[in-house]
Amino acid sequence: MLKQPEALDALCSALISLKTEEDCKKFLEDLCTIPELHSLAQRWSVARLLHEGKTFNEIMTEVKASSATISRVNRCLLYGSGGYKEMLKKQK
Repeated sequence: MLKQPEALDALCSALISLKTEEDCKKFLEDLCTIPELHSLAQRWSVARLLHEGKTFNEIMTEVKASSATISRVNRCLLYGSGGYKEMLKKQK
């Protein structure tokens, strides 16, 4: 976990306050580097595809994600704090 949990709290508060997808994109583009944004978007794509029942090989081909990334996301889906699952429910 973060050494400064209050920094995570402040970030979460900022994200929650965003009203539109465009505002969110602007904030994330300022906050993250291009590789960081790519990694975040890729992990979210992997989570969605795993949730749909796609295989690791299908995801590797479709998203160009490494097996390590897919495994990490899968572990979070199975044993994580539930963040992916909650968002997947909201996205239906």
